[in-house]
Amino acid sequence: MTVALAAAGLLLVSGTCTSAAQDRQGGADAASAGESGGLSGVAACPGLEGFTCGTLSVPLDHRGRTPGRLGLKVATADNAKAPKGVLLFLTGGPGQPGVPFAQRISEKLAPVLKDYRLVMIDQRGTGGGALRCPRLQKEMGASDLTPPTEQAVKDCAAAVGERRRFYSTGDTVADLELLRRALGVRKMTLDGVSYGTYTATRYALAHPGRVARLVLDSVVPQTGYDPMDRAALRAAPRVLRTACAAIHCTTDPAADLAEVVDTYGNGVDVIDALTTWEFVDPDYAEMIDALHKAAGGDPGPLHGLIAGTRQGNAATAEELSQGLHASTLCLDGRYPWGRSDAPLAGRREALEKAGAELTPHDYGPFDAATASGLGSMLGCLHWPPTQAPPLPSPHRRLPGDIPVLLLGGDRDLSTPVEWLYDQKKLAPRAEVVVVGGAAHSVQSRAANDEGRQAVYDFLLRR
Repeated sequence: MTVALAAAGLLLVSGTCTSAAQDRQGGADAASAGESGGLSGVAACPGLEGFTCGTLSVPLDHRGRTPGRLGLKVATADNAKAPKGVLLFLTGGPGQPGVPFAQRISEKLAPVLKDYRLVMIDQRGTGGGALRCPRLQKEMGASDLTPPTEQAVKDCAAAVGERRRFYSTGDTVADLELLRRALGVRKMTLDGVSYGTYTATRYALAHPGRVARLVLDSVVPQTGYDPMDRAALRAAPRVLRTACAAIHCTTDPAADLAEVVDTYGNGVDVIDALTTWEFVDPDYAEMIDALHKAAGGDPGPLHGLIAGTRQGNAATAEELSQGLHASTLCLDGRYPWGRSDAPLAGRREALEKAGAELTPHDYGPFDAATASGLGSMLGCLHWPPTQAPPLPSPHRRLPGDIPVLLLGGDRDLSTPVEWLYDQKKLAPRAEVVVVGGAAHSVQSRAANDEGRQAVYDFLLRR
């Protein structure tokens, strides 16, 4: 069975305080855009009416110790004098470009684009500048959870080389600040999806005086992505039972799920397939039926769906770069063995110890082998030691003067709504909208307009 997921169409799409005096320097920032990179090669975007494309030149190393520059493609709407200023839309992954989605996002956000100037960027290591790791790309496609082979990870790290230390979210945040200066604006409104929410909050923590509002859709909390994906493992029964009630199924998919994992020991395959399936059908109808049959002794349909989701998850590096994905997650993450600078020796033992300490409270109907065997964990288990960048304190709150909209779907397993509520604890001015029946990427993919309307109302509010 082949599942047509169209990976290129999915939005998977995971500081220093600014003083008032610095906030008054918008004009000075614009004047210095040339030395900060600026936009070059500006011309109409091919095939994209109403947008101009250019290249933002940024240093490979924002600390200035290693030479080299990167050219990041940027698409800017032509209404440069929009009354509410720039709306920077950040896609997900990490590893997904932005510019190829400009048309789609402009259609979804059309009601606010007379007031805002939409801007999209191919973040470092994505799109035309993607970090390319052919074997890892083939093995993982667009998935976070498919386990890669050790050799694919090692080959990728060798291909990226020493520059892998320059692809953390902190580096992207520094790029976005240069983009703001190049655009000559004092503040930006940021709208992020999935990993884009994490990037947006990290930008707001680093440059609070430069943020007007935040829309966070399908939230990865600022505390970071859990490589054991425990929130999703625990959320799966809730999501499946909610979907089952909506389609009036007569089984208990949560009980079936527990039976399947216990019988077949295939928890990694199942959570990987479920997380992908939400893009196909947020009611999970075929998956619920297949789980029931497998629990009754017929695993064939479930095996077919698992194989189909793996095949349908295929993606090129230009669509979602697994080289960038690994580079960023390994730098940003906190793992059982520590950060990215931990020596390889001892990592496996630390992971096994952490897995042995898990309880059913941690992984719900799955098992410890699932939590410790996901691709997001195993990729970084074998990633070479790399200098770890600083991370914000996990207890640091977003500034109270930044309005925040937290948007999620109750069927989302990629970024379960439990993460949304984790972020709410750190966002004093957060509004929450959870859309029933919606899965990942509410603005782009939800069947009803409730979430999009909430975004319009939030962005157009005085």
